[in-house]
Amino acid sequence: MNRRHLLLSVGLAAVGLAGHKAAAETFEVTLSDEEWRKRLTPEAYSVLRKEGTEYPYTSPLEQEHRKGSFACAGCGQVLFSSETKFDSGTGWPSFYQPIRPEVVGTRLDGALMMTRTEVHCARCGGHLGHVFEDGPPPTGLRYCMNGVAMTFTPEA
Repeated sequence: MNRRHLLLSVGLAAVGLAGHKAAAETFEVTLSDEEWRKRLTPEAYSVLRKEGTEYPYTSPLEQEHRKGSFACAGCGQVLFSSETKFDSGTGWPSFYQPIRPEVVGTRLDGALMMTRTEVHCARCGGHLGHVFEDGPPPTGLRYCMNGVAMTFTPEA
C-alpha cells in the first residue's frame, strides 16, 4: 500500500467513525417526535432527543448541593444520587457513578472528530451527556451530564 492509499483509507475511516451511529436500540418509553416536543421544553428536547449540549454553567443543577436524586427529564427514571455528585470544574453536573449501572446506557460518539462515550437514559434513550475516565475515586469516572436533561428531587 502506498502513502496515498494509506492516507485515503485513514481519512475515510475517520469520516465513517464521525458519522457512525449505533444500531437502533429499543426502549421501554418510546414516543413520537411530536410527543417528545410536547412533553419537553425546547432546551430539554434539543439535548435529550437531538443530542445537543447546554452551555456550561447555565444549569441550576450544576450548583445543586442538597441531598436528593437526579432523574431523566424525559421519563422520570432516577439516574444519580447527590451522594455521588462532585464539582468537576467543567460547568456541568458531574457524578462518579449512576445510582445503579442498568439505569444508563453508553455508546461510542464519534462526533466532532473525536471519540467519546455518550451516556443515555436506558429507559427512554434520552441523551444525557458523556462519561470520561478522569473522575474521582472510587470509580475514576466523570459522568458529565447536561442539567437540562435531568430533574432534581430533594430528599424528604
